[in-house]
Amino acid sequence: MAMNEHAHDPADAVTGLMLQITQHAERLALLDQREASHSREIIGRLDELARHMAETGERVVAVNHLAGKHAALLKSLDGLDQQVAALIARLTDITAGNGNEGDEPYKPAPAPRWWNLDGIERDEALNRLRAWVEQVYRPGYGHLAATLSPCWDQHPLCLYGVDWLMELWSTLYLSPERKPPALASQAEWQTRLLPALAEQLHQETTRCEHDRPAGGPRKQTIQNALNWPI
Repeated sequence: MAMNEHAHDPADAVTGLMLQITQHAERLALLDQREASHSREIIGRLDELARHMAETGERVVAVNHLAGKHAALLKSLDGLDQQVAALIARLTDITAGNGNEGDEPYKPAPAPRWWNLDGIERDEALNRLRAWVEQVYRPGYGHLAATLSPCWDQHPLCLYGVDWLMELWSTLYLSPERKPPALASQAEWQTRLLPALAEQLHQETTRCEHDRPAGGPRKQTIQNALNWPI
C-alpha cells in the first residue's frame, strides 16, 4: 500500500509536467527560430524582387522612349517617296526646255576623274573651271569669290567643289526659260550651297605652300571653254 502511494506522488507529477512544458518551450523556440529564418529569407527575396521590378520599370520606360523616337522617325519618313518624286519632277522641270526648236536645256558634262587625269585631258578640264571662275564666279559673287586664293586649281578639293558649283550654276542659269521651281533653286544655290562651299575653298587655300604664279591663268571665252549656248 505504501508503494502504491509513492508511485502517485504529486511531486513526481509536477516534475513530469514541468519537463513536458520545458520540452514544449524548446520546441516552440526552435519553431520561432525557424520561422524567423524563413521570414528573413522571404524578406530578402521580396527585396530582390522589388529591385528586379524597379529595373524592369526603368527598362520599360527606356523602351517606351525609344519606341516614341522610332514612331517620330517613321512619321517623318511618311510620304518620303512622294517627296522624292516631287523633287525629281522639280529637277526635270528646271532642266526641261520650252519645247521650241533649238531651245535645249543645259546638260552637265561628265564629272572629271581628277584622281587619274593628266596631260591634255587634265588641262582641258582645268581650263573649263578657270574660265568659269574668272569670267562668272569672281566678277559676279563679290566677297564670297574674293576668298578664293589664286592657287585653288592646285587643290583637288577645290577642283571637285568648283566643278559641281559650275555645273549646277549652268543648269540653273542657262536653261531657256525660268519657272518658279528654278527660281527657288537659284535662291537656295546662292544662300545655302554657295556660302558653304566658299568657306570650304577658303579654308583649303588659306596658308598653303603653293607658289602664286606671276600671271593669272589663261582666259578663254565662256562659249569656247564651256561650250555654253550663249
